[in-house]
Amino acid sequence: MRIKEKYIQISLVIITLVMTILRFLMNEKGRVNPDSIRYMRFAHGLPEIDNTTTPLGYPAAIKFFTFFGPDEFWSSKIIGILAFLFIIYFAWKKNFYLRECIVLSALFSFLSIYSYTMSEALILPFVLLFLYTAQLIISGKLEKGKAIFYLSLSLIALYNIRYSALFIIGATGLYGLLIWKRKYASTFIISGGIGFVFVVLYKFLFIDYFNENYVQTFLEMGLHSTSELLIELFQGLCTTFNPFVHIANPTGGIINYGIYGIGLLNICLMVFLFLRRKLSHTEFFFVFIGVTGIICSYFIQYFYSVNEMDYRLLAPFSFPIWLVYFRKLFQLFDIKVYVIGVLSLMSGALFTWLSKGNYLENRKKMTEFLQSENLDKVPLKFYLESEGDLEKIQIAELISTINPQIKVTFTPKDSLQKTTLTRYKVLQKIKIDKNKYQ
Repeated sequence: MRIKEKYIQISLVIITLVMTILRFLMNEKGRVNPDSIRYMRFAHGLPEIDNTTTPLGYPAAIKFFTFFGPDEFWSSKIIGILAFLFIIYFAWKKNFYLRECIVLSALFSFLSIYSYTMSEALILPFVLLFLYTAQLIISGKLEKGKAIFYLSLSLIALYNIRYSALFIIGATGLYGLLIWKRKYASTFIISGGIGFVFVVLYKFLFIDYFNENYVQTFLEMGLHSTSELLIELFQGLCTTFNPFVHIANPTGGIINYGIYGIGLLNICLMVFLFLRRKLSHTEFFFVFIGVTGIICSYFIQYFYSVNEMDYRLLAPFSFPIWLVYFRKLFQLFDIKVYVIGVLSLMSGALFTWLSKGNYLENRKKMTEFLQSENLDKVPLKFYLESEGDLEKIQIAELISTINPQIKVTFTPKDSLQKTTLTRYKVLQKIKIDKNKYQ
């Protein structure tokens, strides 16, 4: 049985790796979005600071890999692949939730994250390191000054990749207060406090230095109504915890009932298992961190402009919940749980094939166009009439994978400049291979 499981694990890891690569190669713009443009532009300009909308961690990591030859786009893909491989290697080396990490990484939602040019791909390995450190502390294998140092360091590392790690910092300190009678409670309280002090210093010494109006610009009360946010919360949770399909049809339709239904049933099963089969101290901490992060992600939408809650934004918080969930399933069903990973890979392969585009061909055409116009190595602008022009901005996203020095502009007179591109200017010269499921 052990040898059989070993071959299952190796097969799942290899297939997940191949699928991760195909996921962005068979996408018409290489799995990037408007935020990816900012990340790659930020990385290209380092050490000059382009913006403070995102922490330094992910752009700096992209910049690091460009020193070895790849451009910003390919560097971001290397980060995603290495993030996946590190999670599996670390889990194997430390015997820390290995089975669970293999199945979790095979889920189409996490596979999509590894293939995305977004900071969630980089933060997941650090979430695993944070959880491992917490387990050592709870089990008594890491104590006193060392425990505080490593836990604080992991919290600071998380915040340097995504600002939403503030929720993990807060949850860590809160967990210490909840279990204050246990001998390791002070470790979590002190580490949470150190993490919070770092956040404050980061705000005053970095964010305010480069953009003193950042907080005032992004904080705004009454952005969304409660009814709207509750619907988005339900949809986000159901797609996040759907092990097979993590994207609903934005135009609605009967297929969404199935997508949300599977996710809701899975959430109910999670709750049932967590209540029925007693959680260990470590498992409770994992679930507490995840649930607290999801709750904070919901409430911050009332006064901070963020995207709708989905599998990507919730990934750092769903990650520990999935680990505990799969641990419980393995206790009940043993190696049969690997079927979930197999089915998710199959659904991902079907989705990827149906929505396929040809990134390499599109990149080739766009590169030839930019070179013919002498625009491949100069700062560019891309004109849009409004932020809602999602189809038009796909052209800018594709351009950013070749020339990351591109910014979106909404000023009409900018479109008269040679270095300002529009969808019309590009498509009258070249034809982009697009998938039919937008």
